[in-house]
Amino acid sequence: MDDLDIPSKTTRLQNTLIQYHCMLEEEWCFAKKSSGVTAWRKPSEEFGGCLYKIEGIVEDDYNRIVDYIRPGPYRLQWDSLMTSMDIIKEFSKECCVMRYTTAGQLLNIISPREFVDFSYTTQYEDGLLTCGVGIEYEDARPHCVRGFNHPCGWFCVPLQDNPQHSLLTGYIQTDLRGMLPQKTVDLAMAGSLVNFYSDLKKALKP
Repeated sequence: MDDLDIPSKTTRLQNTLIQYHCMLEEEWCFAKKSSGVTAWRKPSEEFGGCLYKIEGIVEDDYNRIVDYIRPGPYRLQWDSLMTSMDIIKEFSKECCVMRYTTAGQLLNIISPREFVDFSYTTQYEDGLLTCGVGIEYEDARPHCVRGFNHPCGWFCVPLQDNPQHSLLTGYIQTDLRGMLPQKTVDLAMAGSLVNFYSDLKKALKP
């Protein structure tokens, strides 16, 4: 971990997420829509699974929203899928390495997973981008399968006609690993991403 080239890693990660954000609408396949949140997917260029895009309006300030999403004191309080989170190394306020675990899904057909991610938050247009990518680290904790996040992140920008509300757009491509059918993964991913928005909105309520 000490040999991480931080400037190179942050630049490459940011550029990859912006590339996803600039993809044309017709490149995406509809996956799910619920409560004003829409999810799409397309084959990932990073691994044999899918890259997911999810988008919805969140009625809050973009700074506060990103504070609740990125590694820090809030995330574990509201994210129903996350069961633990530790910041292993902090390079700056905007940049760290985090280790976290997720609960089993679909009646534990998908068992608990552990991830170790390099995380970075930066300005994007009038808002923020918080993004991450998996890194190799010591063995997973007992009873967990080590998953791997290919470049993923969240763009959060204020609405032009209502700057106190924000458009939150996420790009997620998680390799859950283990012997899982792709249909099972697709079902779990689309559902958990929609739930992410509902959990977040509840947490942000005053």
